[in-house]
Amino acid sequence: MPRFAANLSMLFTEVPFLERFDRAARAGFQSVEVQFPYEATAAAVRDRLVANRLTMVLHNLPAGDWSKGDRGIACNPQRVDEFRAGVAKGIEYATTLRVPQLNCLAGIPPAGTDDALARKTLVENLRFAAKELKAAGLKLLVEPINNFDVPGFWLNNTPKAISVLDEVGADNAYVQYDIYHAQRYEGELAATLQKYLPRIGHVQIADNPGRNEPGTGEINYPFLFAHLRKIGYTGAIGCEYKPAQGTEAGLGWLEQARRQLGGYA
Repeated sequence: MPRFAANLSMLFTEVPFLERFDRAARAGFQSVEVQFPYEATAAAVRDRLVANRLTMVLHNLPAGDWSKGDRGIACNPQRVDEFRAGVAKGIEYATTLRVPQLNCLAGIPPAGTDDALARKTLVENLRFAAKELKAAGLKLLVEPINNFDVPGFWLNNTPKAISVLDEVGADNAYVQYDIYHAQRYEGELAATLQKYLPRIGHVQIADNPGRNEPGTGEINYPFLFAHLRKIGYTGAIGCEYKPAQGTEAGLGWLEQARRQLGGYA
């Protein structure tokens, strides 16, 4: 059955990074995910996972300098060497942390970049990453991100991500389907999830508007959780939202989901 994973880059952010693992365990999570674990050593993160009996279901490949506006570099033809070095670093962390899959952020092409060149660069980088990850026994994910939150982000919808993966042609490469981003840019959540289920390796959640916890906005999450179970989704569900009034205070939705559906840890 699917399980809920606390995204430690969004939840418990009022405490230092490594302390978030302790908080997640105390809040009742058995799984976590992280955007970028690289601010601590892999050994230090592993020790926190072990001490709290947590599993990490996902982290991202290095995505450039976040503080300077980078949101991934995989479609940037000027930074191919940097991207490929980041693949090796991501695999090193994933192997130490026993993480089964890594997510790739396509990023924003430099101003003036030809669209065909951005696509070609992304496809070639994903082929490289998929091959390296497969040798390590890992899955590769690629995530569409809406252009309202991240203007210029190249990979901005699910059909486009599927077409890129078709071109990549790797059997260990999948879509990371973030329901919040999909709602903002596409809609048709239930139908899209069902249509592309075999191509979706991971699901993330947040409500809209506001990107807060489920139950604070327009998305019918009780329906979607039941729908995911009905169509046979068995991966993790990453809780990548901004708590409206503190993480623990807003976890009522999680308890309700567990009572309604059963089997979600």
